[in-house]
Amino acid sequence: MLKNYFKIAWRNLIKDRQFTILNLVGLSTGLACALLIFLWISDELNKDKYNNNDQQLYQVMQNIKHDGIIETTENTGGLLANALKTELPEVEYAATVVPPSWFSSKGIISFNDKRLKVGGQFISKDYFNIFNCNFLEGNKNKITSDKHSIAISDELALKLFHTTHDLVGKTIGWNQDEFDGSYLITGIFKKNPANASERFDVLFNFDLFSEKRPFIVQWGNSDPRTYVVLKEGTNIQQFNAKIKNFQDSKLKNSGTTLFVRRFSDQYLYAQYKDGRQAGGRIEYVRLFSIIAIFLLVIACINFMNLSTAKAAGRIKEVGIKKAVGASRFTLIVQYLGESVLMSFLSLILAIVLISVLLPAFNSITGKELTLNFSGQLIITVICITLLTGLIAGSYPALYISGFKPALVLKGKLKTSIGELWIRKGLVVFQFTLSVIAIIAVLTVYKQINYIQSKNLGYNRDNVIDFSIPFVMDSAGISNAVAFVNEIRNIPGVVSAGSHSHNLIGDHGGISGFEWPGKDPSKDISFANLEMGNGFLQTVGIKIKEGRNFSDNANALNEIVFNEAAIKSMGLKNPIGKTIKFWGRPHQIVGITEDFNFESLYEIVKPCFFQMFPIGPNIVVKIKAGTEKQTIERIEKCYVSFNKGLLFDYKFLDEEYRALYISENRVAVLSKCFAGIAILISCLGLFGLAAFTAQRRQKEIGIRKVVGASVTSVVAMLSKDFLKLVIIAAFTAFPLVWWAMNDWLNGFAYHIKMSADTFFIAALSIVLITLLTISFQSIKAATANPVKSLRSE
Repeated sequence: MLKNYFKIAWRNLIKDRQFTILNLVGLSTGLACALLIFLWISDELNKDKYNNNDQQLYQVMQNIKHDGIIETTENTGGLLANALKTELPEVEYAATVVPPSWFSSKGIISFNDKRLKVGGQFISKDYFNIFNCNFLEGNKNKITSDKHSIAISDELALKLFHTTHDLVGKTIGWNQDEFDGSYLITGIFKKNPANASERFDVLFNFDLFSEKRPFIVQWGNSDPRTYVVLKEGTNIQQFNAKIKNFQDSKLKNSGTTLFVRRFSDQYLYAQYKDGRQAGGRIEYVRLFSIIAIFLLVIACINFMNLSTAKAAGRIKEVGIKKAVGASRFTLIVQYLGESVLMSFLSLILAIVLISVLLPAFNSITGKELTLNFSGQLIITVICITLLTGLIAGSYPALYISGFKPALVLKGKLKTSIGELWIRKGLVVFQFTLSVIAIIAVLTVYKQINYIQSKNLGYNRDNVIDFSIPFVMDSAGISNAVAFVNEIRNIPGVVSAGSHSHNLIGDHGGISGFEWPGKDPSKDISFANLEMGNGFLQTVGIKIKEGRNFSDNANALNEIVFNEAAIKSMGLKNPIGKTIKFWGRPHQIVGITEDFNFESLYEIVKPCFFQMFPIGPNIVVKIKAGTEKQTIERIEKCYVSFNKGLLFDYKFLDEEYRALYISENRVAVLSKCFAGIAILISCLGLFGLAAFTAQRRQKEIGIRKVVGASVTSVVAMLSKDFLKLVIIAAFTAFPLVWWAMNDWLNGFAYHIKMSADTFFIAALSIVLITLLTISFQSIKAATANPVKSLRSE
């Protein structure tokens, strides 16, 4: 019986090739996209889940309340880890970590004549009890007991020594801020896996960090990160309640509260608002999960519509089978089997498509996904394909098997109103999703374009940014000072300056300021932007009131605020007044216009500039039209000062665009998937148009005989489909308006939804519909009526 069913199914597929090709293309495209998205989602959900302690591993987070605003940060006190482990029985292990991302630039590791820029991480004693870190050689405990020993990754070992063996005991140099010096290699570790969000090549002892920067182990400081492993059975809600005011027990009126979040949640759930989790990359995981489902649903609707439309050709088969005793259940199994067969044929084609498209997909997403047929992947693919086949074939199977044999064999079966409404409803649903996709893509594109072109209050054009080694001579003067002075003399260089923090969100935060007339109950957190001479001029930040820093030693005692800071403080006539922080007085010499120094998800916050003679990062403004030759001259100068190092630079506008890399990728993927959704919908519409034209060919013949023009016949065949598409457009409008407004409101600065977006979407979908059905309509309208009426 199964063999017979298979033969019938195969013959039906071969018999109507147009129907088969349309379904194969639609289903295979939908499956290919769904499986690509599944690979991407699996990779996203697997981020940071590489530790054996994953279920019990948590990061301590800190909420800081300033002037009625709650800011959530992952930076905590340097003393917190030890205090938690000592005082709370729920904490099994606790470690303090200063990750590579804490520093504004990478360190320089050197051996003989080789010098490489790498990321270094500082760790405390319990680190190896918390995180997986496989040592290939050496003693991991030596690092946390000796401040002058380090461990390096196997990848870095290969670059420096071309081997990972017999390296323990060798001495290498390190250059990064005040941590310059020679260090003894005491271990080689396997680098973090690809699914780790934080990658590093060198491990240092945290005691070294606290020795060089003693402020890190004061309760008023919040710089490193704190990680804990909680004992099994710990109630997280109760633990969070217990540590909420832990900081106040160490520092009275600290203004901070603590809580823990799962370490492996840091990648997907990074956004907080008013002290509560408010999204992150998990939003994109949910979005693309919905897109995958919608693409499969659209493909399934195509199959349903085309199958029910072609059912008239199989009614006699059903009538005869029922007349000789076939049950409805048997027929349902048969027709579901046919749709499942079609689904698995589509899977074969989908796998071919994935193999072709995966490199391009990786390029767009920035990932390294591979199609490895593991047991889990095979089971998932089979389940998705089987479910797709069952869903796609469910309605046709129920519909076809429900024909009454007496009516079928008498030729009295007519298309029911219910069937027409279901078919029309499915078409409306398909194109509602397509219109939503078009409007969403247009809105995302407009917002991204707005972000990239918005005046941020500083000039990103023709400005390059790069880091330099920070080596001090015997007099305590950095070689970077001479380097920057040399850069300024290069033809084509308009100006140059240095900085420690940047204008894309990497900045410190300082509170506890004192100023004349301050309300004692008021505390403001100021973003701390450390800079050297020439920085403000180079990036074009405008001084609204007062002046820039002095060109002498007095600059170290001066300070420049932005407008938002002065407004928050309530200072009148601020120029010349003295403020204090960390017990040091600073004179206000200038007020800058407000500028965006974080992403546009954030409003402009209070910030200040303080002067340092030189920073580890250099910005250079280049004269327009001379970029290539000027950069070549800068590179020569860089190499002469920093032998053996690669000159690695970025344009400032590139760094800014990198802030929105996720949004840009979503925009590109959304555009691709929207196009695919429309393509699949149009395939179904093309098939239905062909079926409608075939069913009404005698009517068309009669109309032409009595004088109907080709134009009127085309209009007659097209208007029913256009009605459905217009209904779909007006159904989609309120849904997509609500969804996209919700997305836009996540930005502090965003566009407004405009009528032209909806008009363009409606016009596009109407034109696409006309182009899709025009071929079949014109073909039917220009056919010889004699052929269609001959049987009459």
